[in-house]
Parts: sequence; structure tokens; C-alpha cells
Amino acid sequence: MSEINKDVQGSSKDINEVEIFVSKSLRFGVLLSGAVILLGLTLFLSSGEGGYPGSTYPTRLRDIFAGAFEMKPFGVILAGLVLLICTPIMRVGISALVFLKERDWLYVGISAVVFFILVSGFFFGK
Repeated sequence: MSEINKDVQGSSKDINEVEIFVSKSLRFGVLLSGAVILLGLTLFLSSGEGGYPGSTYPTRLRDIFAGAFEMKPFGVILAGLVLLICTPIMRVGISALVFLKERDWLYVGISAVVFFILVSGFFFGK
């Protein structure tokens, strides 16, 4: 077998390993967020209230996670939704790192810009 074929097979193996890692990460993120949402739903159904006065609920990340740590049903459900939203954002960040490792500068730049837009929209969007 020639050296070129060995390099192609080695590169293909690395790409497959990265794809499997990304797939497992996405699956873990979805399962974790689903479990957190299910916990919040169980708390809500067992207590009959959301843990906040009237029809209010937390809207800032700090308040959402504070409510989740206090085991307030709406806080736990919203924390699960935040985890679900963060899962594909994590995927874009991992892609940027993979492209960086492969020294594919065009896709590093594109992925980094997309990641920056997603993260800034997550934190500063209304």
C-alpha cells in the first residue's frame, strides 16, 4: 500500500472518530436536557405549582439556574430548555476545533463566526 493511501485512511479514521464523538456529545446533550425537563415536569405535577408567584417565571439565565438549584419546577424545566438550546451551539464550537486541528482555515473562520453569532445571540438576544 502506498504512503498516500495510508495517509488517506488515517485521515478518514480521524474524521470518523470525530464524527462519533460529536454524535455522542449531541445525544448526551439531548438526553440530559430531556431528563432535566422530565424532572421539572414531575416536580410541577407533584406540587401543582411552578414555584413562582402568580403566572411569573424566570427570564434571565442567572434566575433560571438559581430556580433550578432550588428545585422550583419552572426553573428546572427552563434549565432543561437552556441545555437543549446549548447542545447545537456546542456542536458548532466542536466543529471549529476540528477544523482548526485539520488546519482548514476557511472553515475555522466560518465556524468561529457562526459560533460567535450563536453565543452572542444567546446572551444578548431578547
